Amino acid sequence: MNSELKRGSIEMTAAMLISGTIGWFVLMSGQPVTSVVFWRCVFGAATLVVIAWALGLLDRRHFSRRMLLLSVVGGIAIVVNWLMLFAAYSHASISIATMVYNTQPFMLLGLGALFLGEKITATKLFWLSVSFVGMLAIVAAKPGHGFASGSYLLGIALSIGAAFFYAIAAIATKLLKGTPPHLIALIQVITGTLMLAPMALAAPAPSGAAQWSILVAVGVIHTGLMYVLLYGAIQRLPTHMTGALSFIYPIAAIVVDRVAFGHQLQPIQILGSVAILIAAAGMNLGWQLRLPSSIKREREGRAA
Repeated sequence: MNSELKRGSIEMTAAMLISGTIGWFVLMSGQPVTSVVFWRCVFGAATLVVIAWALGLLDRRHFSRRMLLLSVVGGIAIVVNWLMLFAAYSHASISIATMVYNTQPFMLLGLGALFLGEKITATKLFWLSVSFVGMLAIVAAKPGHGFASGSYLLGIALSIGAAFFYAIAAIATKLLKGTPPHLIALIQVITGTLMLAPMALAAPAPSGAAQWSILVAVGVIHTGLMYVLLYGAIQRLPTHMTGALSFIYPIAAIVVDRVAFGHQLQPIQILGSVAILIAAAGMNLGWQLRLPSSIKREREGRAA
């Protein structure tokens, strides 16, 4: 493995491990979800301004009306995504929320076909079906200890909604190809700060060093640092490696949920989660179905 691949792998692994711990920080902050997301945006924006300045990205040539508009749209979507995902943690557990959230590639599939004219193939529909079956298994499971049935289903619904809004943010980002991603992220968190300021500032302010430390960590580490690591990895790694290493995130989230809160997945939830992860891997890594007829034609072609 050359130095670029090695560095990219380390960056991607670190970014996914950081992402996998955010649920613990959100729940331990003791703050309303709107406040957590607001302070994430505030401290994330401060961090990204410093990073963008250090990289020489704060240049007017990067900022066009189209870039600002799409970044703001993506910012609204990503903030709603955070609000829904963070709210899901307390209703269905970090593990379940994260697993259902991993249906996002399929939300992106539908939006990509609708807005970008991307083709939906039989293979993609197959992986979508596998993911859907996995989600049905999770929905059919009894909620774990400490989660009421109605609350559990609400948590799943919030996770699905979060995945949908993440896909909207991803589409907006795709339309900004060539724009420095750090600037897109910066505008997104500034948008989130402005969106949530009225609600967050009207609520009681965080109290004590512990709460402030957690909120600063969510903004600086889980937003500013994580974005830098993630984008650095994406630039250095081939797509298949980026996709493969991204599955560290849900695995880390399950471990954190088990160690910190004692939440253990039931057998049917494990099967459903595995189905979703396999389907997401198939989508991200481009696994192709090979029907018997196509294999037969390939063999006949070789024989000829």
